[in-house]
Amino acid sequence: MSFTGDLEHLPIVDVIQLIYTTRKSGTLSIISQKGESQLVFSDGYFASANHLNNSVRIGQILIENKVISVESLEQALLEQKNAGTARKPLIATLIEDGSIKSEDAYKGLETLIEMTIVEVLTWTNGTFVMDVNRTELCDEYRYFPETLKQEMLMNAQSILMDALRIYDEKMRDGTLEHIFFASGENDPGGTPADMNGNQPITADLLGLDALDTLTKKIPDVFIGLKDSDCSEEHRRIISEQLGSLPPHGQDLLCSFLTQLSSKTAPPEAGTTPGALPLAIIVFSSDPFIKHAITTICRWKNYLVFTTDDDSSLDLIIEQSFSRDLLPLLIMDDPAFIGAGYTEETLAALLQQKRDRYPRISILQMSSSPDVKTFPPHVLDEGTEAIFPRPVLGECADSFVSHMTGFLKSFSSVLDKSFTQTDRQASRKLKECIEVLSRLTEPPEVARELLKFASGLFERSIILVAGATELTAEKGIGVTADKGAGPTGPLMFKIPLLQGSLCRDVIEKRRLYYGLCSDTTLKTHLYSAIPAPRNSKIMILPLVLSGNAIALIYADFGQAAPAPVQTEHLEILARYSGILLDYSFYRKKFERLTQAR
Repeated sequence: MSFTGDLEHLPIVDVIQLIYTTRKSGTLSIISQKGESQLVFSDGYFASANHLNNSVRIGQILIENKVISVESLEQALLEQKNAGTARKPLIATLIEDGSIKSEDAYKGLETLIEMTIVEVLTWTNGTFVMDVNRTELCDEYRYFPETLKQEMLMNAQSILMDALRIYDEKMRDGTLEHIFFASGENDPGGTPADMNGNQPITADLLGLDALDTLTKKIPDVFIGLKDSDCSEEHRRIISEQLGSLPPHGQDLLCSFLTQLSSKTAPPEAGTTPGALPLAIIVFSSDPFIKHAITTICRWKNYLVFTTDDDSSLDLIIEQSFSRDLLPLLIMDDPAFIGAGYTEETLAALLQQKRDRYPRISILQMSSSPDVKTFPPHVLDEGTEAIFPRPVLGECADSFVSHMTGFLKSFSSVLDKSFTQTDRQASRKLKECIEVLSRLTEPPEVARELLKFASGLFERSIILVAGATELTAEKGIGVTADKGAGPTGPLMFKIPLLQGSLCRDVIEKRRLYYGLCSDTTLKTHLYSAIPAPRNSKIMILPLVLSGNAIALIYADFGQAAPAPVQTEHLEILARYSGILLDYSFYRKKFERLTQAR
């Protein structure tokens, strides 16, 4: 399984649980600006931890656990130094000297994994990759299975729960910044004094020093975090995956990707007014196509995940929806996904995802020169487009032009076919209707309408209708940023004067959208909140039993007006009124029945 993504949108806890439940083996690398940590899995169990900070050593953990003394470590260090090429890992030296019991050493290694997870939980951003082709254990962990013939398989779920408990305790106590392995501003080489203030505790004393010599291969998805020239990473991927391409062709392709990586994203990329942000999910085992699409998506500021294991798709899709992102699932040609995938199995997978997630968008790639040869039932199962992708074959000379053309077309398709305002608005309308169908109380319905209106306008307010005045309740984008959601209650009043716009909307029970010159609003509303830059406003009535019980007011704040599909607001308002009427009469009927 190859699985990559961003920690900001897919928490490391979820990733670990996915690996545990699917019983995967491999190395999970987590990278942020603070460095890199690795967790090694075997059949879903923890087998090793390699921490980002070279001053993080098992020796320090054993001291913290009070199972060895600094003197014991110093003696073990001396033995290691005198052993020369026959030098053993610190754990091996301590156990064989009788300085520590094997069960205490085992517990110390468990603790290292726990604290590695705790450290990663404090990272607010970064990226991760699960590499199933790499399961290299560090020396300390390898000693148990190789020498003691004892398997190092630690329950990932149990350790994760302990790590979360430790994290919560440190968060509660305000001591997260004092995690014992945090590097702070210390020298990366690490020469802190020991607890007695005597001989400095060196990297050797703290153990796991074999990590210093490990080769760290940072995957292609992390190129944005590397300090080195991104062209080097492009060239490496091209050389490894497209080795049969002539050198001139490799240079041209590398130059194209490098230009994308170094460009500033176009201002409109990923920010179409009224559109949901995209989360691109690439389902493929082709390293180059994943790298190329990732480069395009990162240039355009789209969130991107890559995987070749269908068991990880649900997690990514659900996390995307939970963060108000619209998942776009890009399915590679079955020949480039992995063993066991055929056009039929792919169609079945598409149908499953479409049934489970009706709002997801799906793009199918095909390696056939004629996309018409792709089974028509793939379109029937929910794919919205079939897109031809180049394959490096006998025509190596034309591959570069075909691939660059594909990537340019792919970029255009993302913007024009999957981020259109009309398309997104229809999806949000459907989602809002689904939510409203579960609501029965006027305040709940009003707040859902408020949220929908906030997606079209910069500011929106619920105005509760009384006999002679309106009372401002919740608002979005009024006293806080839109991202904060509903805030309030606002509690200012607007009189319902004869001839005023709000009174006219209440009496006619009909949406108003247009320029506003109403003096009542200017006098009472814009004295409570700043007047909008443009006088175009929207007022939507919420009707119960023929009476407007609330109004949704919205404007563009200090932003320029944008096109608004007011018919969607009218549909929702009428649907809401029907729901409220049904709920009202049902409750009335139940009271009458009970009275009898």
